[in-house]
Amino acid sequence: MTRPRTIGIAAIAVFGLVGPVLAASPAGATKPAPGTSTGTASVFKVNPVQSSGDESLTDQNDSATAVPASEYDATVQLRNLDGSGMLVGKWVRVESATGTPAYSPTNTFIYNRHDDQFEQVMAYFWINQAQEYLQSLGFGSTLPPANAQQMDVKIDQFGGDNSYETDKPFRLRFGKGGVDDAEDAEVLVHEYGHAVHQAQVPGFGQSEEAGSIGEAFGDYLGITVGLDAANQHGWPVKTDGPCAMDWDSTSYTVTVPHCIRRLDTNLTVADKSGEVHHDGMIWSRALWDIRNGYVGLKLGTRRADTTIVDAQFRFAPGTSFSAAAAATVATAQARDGSKAADLVRGAFAARGITF
Repeated sequence: MTRPRTIGIAAIAVFGLVGPVLAASPAGATKPAPGTSTGTASVFKVNPVQSSGDESLTDQNDSATAVPASEYDATVQLRNLDGSGMLVGKWVRVESATGTPAYSPTNTFIYNRHDDQFEQVMAYFWINQAQEYLQSLGFGSTLPPANAQQMDVKIDQFGGDNSYETDKPFRLRFGKGGVDDAEDAEVLVHEYGHAVHQAQVPGFGQSEEAGSIGEAFGDYLGITVGLDAANQHGWPVKTDGPCAMDWDSTSYTVTVPHCIRRLDTNLTVADKSGEVHHDGMIWSRALWDIRNGYVGLKLGTRRADTTIVDAQFRFAPGTSFSAAAAATVATAQARDGSKAADLVRGAFAARGITF
C-alpha cells in the first residue's frame, strides 16, 4: 500500500466546469465596476469523489475529461472580492506563478481542472468559505475573531505532493504532485486550519501532542466546512463523512474508500507513535464524537464547532492532550452546560485522554 503523504506539516521552527476559459492578462484591461465585490465561479462540490461517490476517479494528468462536468458547480458566488478583477479579496489573496493568473473584468471565473486557474479559483472560494463559516459561528462578533485577516495563498508552486502553512511569511502553499492539492476543498481547508491555530495561539505546535492536535483540527475543519457548504448549496455527499480528502488521496492510496486519514478510528493514547498525523487521529476521533454527541443532545453540529474552536484560544503553544481536553471541557461547561461538558469529557476519556 502506498504510504500516504503528510499534508500540512506545520514546522515548529519554520511552520511548515467545463465552460469558456477566462485567462486574459490583467495588463491594461478594464477592471470591474467599482464596488463589484461578488463574482461567479466554477468549483468542485467539495471534491468529485465525495459528490459522485465514484472511487475509481483518477487524476489522468489534469485531464478535463477525468472528472464529469456534473461534479462542478458553475453557479457559486465568489464573495468579498476587491474589484480588481483578480482573485484578491478581504480574506484571501491568491498568488501564483504557475500558469496565467486568473483574471476577469466581469468577476466571472469559469474554468475546468485542466486550466491552471481552476485551482486558484478553488483556493479563493474555499478559504473565503472557511472564514465565512467561522464568522457565522460568531467569531469576530460575539466571540474573538479566528484568523479574520487576508490570507496569502500560493498555488501549484511546490512540485511535490504536499501542502503546508508557514508563519514567516504567514502563507498557505499548495503542491501539484498527483492530484493538484488545491482541487480538493478538504486539503485547502485543512491548511487553513493551521493558520487558524496560529492566529489563535501564536507559535502553536511546539510539542508532538500540540502538533497532533493541529493536524486533527485541520482534518476536522476541512470536513465540517465541506459538509456545511454541501448543505448550503444542496450538493450530494456520497462518501463517508469521516473520510478526509477523498479526491486528493486517490493519487497515493489503493484501498477503497480513498482517505488520507479518518476521523472515526479506534486509536487511543496507548497507540501513539510519535508522528503527528497518526497521533492526530486520536484527537480527531474525539472531535468527531463531540460533533455527533451534540447532535444527540439536540445542540447541533454548529454549536459543537463553536465550542471546539472557542476552546482553542485557551491552548498553549505546546499544549498537551490533557490540558487541551481540560480547556475544551471547561468551554463546553461555560457555553453549553453540564450535559455537554460530560459528553466532551467522555469523548476524550474514550481516547485515553484524561485530566
